[in-house]
Amino acid sequence: MHIPDYAYALIRSALPNVPTSRQVGALDCCFCDQPFEDRLAVPLGPTPDSGLFGCRLCLTRLVARARRGRDAALTQDAERARNESAAWLSSRERHLARLDSARQAAEAVAGLARDDDTEPLQVAWLLVSLESAYAWIPEGPEPPASAERETSDLKDEAFRLDLAMITAREAVAERLAYHLINEAQPEEPEVCEELECPDDCSGRHDLSDIDCGPDAVFEDLTRLGITVEQPEPEPLPPGLTARVGGTDAGERSSLLPDIEDQAPVVLAHFGIDADDMDALVSAAAVGLVADAWRDGPLDLIHAAEDGPSDGEIFAQSIDLYRRARAALVAARDDGPEMLLAFSAIASDVNLPWAGGSRFALRTVSEPVAEFVQHVDDRVWFTAEVMRKQGWRAGLLHRATSAAFKAPTHFGMPGWPGAVASAMERLAVLDRTGAPEPLTDLAAVEAALLEAPDRLGADALDWISHYALLD
Repeated sequence: MHIPDYAYALIRSALPNVPTSRQVGALDCCFCDQPFEDRLAVPLGPTPDSGLFGCRLCLTRLVARARRGRDAALTQDAERARNESAAWLSSRERHLARLDSARQAAEAVAGLARDDDTEPLQVAWLLVSLESAYAWIPEGPEPPASAERETSDLKDEAFRLDLAMITAREAVAERLAYHLINEAQPEEPEVCEELECPDDCSGRHDLSDIDCGPDAVFEDLTRLGITVEQPEPEPLPPGLTARVGGTDAGERSSLLPDIEDQAPVVLAHFGIDADDMDALVSAAAVGLVADAWRDGPLDLIHAAEDGPSDGEIFAQSIDLYRRARAALVAARDDGPEMLLAFSAIASDVNLPWAGGSRFALRTVSEPVAEFVQHVDDRVWFTAEVMRKQGWRAGLLHRATSAAFKAPTHFGMPGWPGAVASAMERLAVLDRTGAPEPLTDLAAVEAALLEAPDRLGADALDWISHYALLD
């Protein structure tokens, strides 16, 4: 008689503490103490010929009892896991909401700090109240053992909040620093002799941009008794050369002055090496598609009754990613004007979309003029960044956007992991009635990794319906 593993513990607990000689001699069942006579004696060990013996009826009863106990325990474990998962998801959503609210508040404070209409004292109090709200955010909740340990969304949102706080602090510090300097300026009407000032001008003019040069801070600290070794002088970058020399400074003004310093740090957090040009171009292409094409007016077009399906948008985004990547590479040697090729395709209202789709923007009932303008504006901005700050700055800007908006999109470092997870889920789904390209799982995985749009819009729509790549 086969005794399953889960029944051994219960059977051992039912054995007598002091067996009789008849039980040891295989004459009586050690459970019911009835003689075996013509019944089969099942050995319980330690060997087939020695130890204790039980009858099949008693062992069957004990095994059934153990099975009921095991099933009840599994049911209780599943119920507990469901309850823990529900509580964890609720706690996670509440924490994400707290982080998002604080981030929006930080962005608002940064904007108000740069607004001259906001009084400096009000800016200072805004920072104090913002810091209080930031300090009161509790530690992020930990998932229970029964739930998945992946909490990247909490870490990502916390990271975005930290970046927003840094931006707000910088904006407030700059505003208050210049406010104090301006307030400390004496009234000197004579300084206005060569300026077109009103007759009642006091001679005090607010300053908002002071450049003390690279060495002033070390000299100031020395006067306060703190000595810091100065670095060796280096040739000035072109932007500063123009600024110091007073030539072409307006044309060289930066649209994103801190992009070269801040973007590599952000990208590294998302696993993108800013010095890996291939990875940076790919991420920038994803960001250009996300910012210029996918975000904004396309949502209204998608929601229209005759709008494109999720699969059609998916397939078109892959095709546009390749076009954006080619345009960005061409812009390195031939100038930002090469981005117009991407803009022309992305906003073409007559072009049928990728993946075998028959959809074209001219067929939708929603107006598309705003969509076309949106694409042109975003591409123009990237081209302007490249003109004023260089090709790499344009890549960093759009790659950073991709890291936040589409970290697991095709072309990003997170894409292979998303595909692996999708294939695990696809393997256990009932694919009855699914589009024919989804029949061969090996071919599906290869297509997703290399060119998802070749699966076709219908197959991608089926994948999107089951949120396999979310």
